[in-house]
Amino acid sequence: MMLPIPEDWNRAVAVAAHPDDLEYGVAAAVARWARQGKEISYVLATRGEAGIAGKHPNEVGPLRVEEQQRSAAVVGVSEVNFLDHQDGAVEYGLPLRRDLAAAFRRLQPEVIITMSFDLTWGEKGPVNHADHRALGLAVLDACRDAANEWVFPEAGPPLSGLRDAYVAATGDPTHFADVTATIDAGIASLREHQAYIDGLGGDFDADDFLRKMTGYVGLGAGCEYAVGFRRYPMG
Repeated sequence: MMLPIPEDWNRAVAVAAHPDDLEYGVAAAVARWARQGKEISYVLATRGEAGIAGKHPNEVGPLRVEEQQRSAAVVGVSEVNFLDHQDGAVEYGLPLRRDLAAAFRRLQPEVIITMSFDLTWGEKGPVNHADHRALGLAVLDACRDAANEWVFPEAGPPLSGLRDAYVAATGDPTHFADVTATIDAGIASLREHQAYIDGLGGDFDADDFLRKMTGYVGLGAGCEYAVGFRRYPMG
């Protein structure tokens, strides 16, 4: 049975590989927390420059950064950080862990949110993006790195007060955030990525997609719309 995410915290960092990753559900939860007065910052590993077929990365990167900044503002996030790793070639390793640890030390979150690093989307779904898999695992390791003064000492004073990491879009969630009151903000946030959505081709309906996805999780959570997360204690 899923439990509601505890909300007795003030600062969180949401981490993803690409612009638009957080908008497939997590942003609706961010909108909920921002309305409670919590401070949430975004950290993106890449600028998403390899994300639109037929358009050169030099053109796509700035476009997607702009979309991400507008999208974040819709749900009450004013700080969006880009680590500038190469889109499509994010590697698990010390450089990524160091960059993440430095970001966590500077931002001093109590809660960290990231995306699924499962091999597939669901038990029988398509293979998860390599960038997502590398980043998600690195985020969990960087939580420990950031708290250890002897690991990456050049990356700033250690992180203190981190309680939990929550992974979204995983197949086995333990917790949920009720986004019934903020689903419209989540949809609006996703729609800010219109250039990327258009680049995918097809008829993607942000409203239909998010309502169906969060509605399904809501059935298990006992509310109309919810986003599921798996909790990893870090205290």
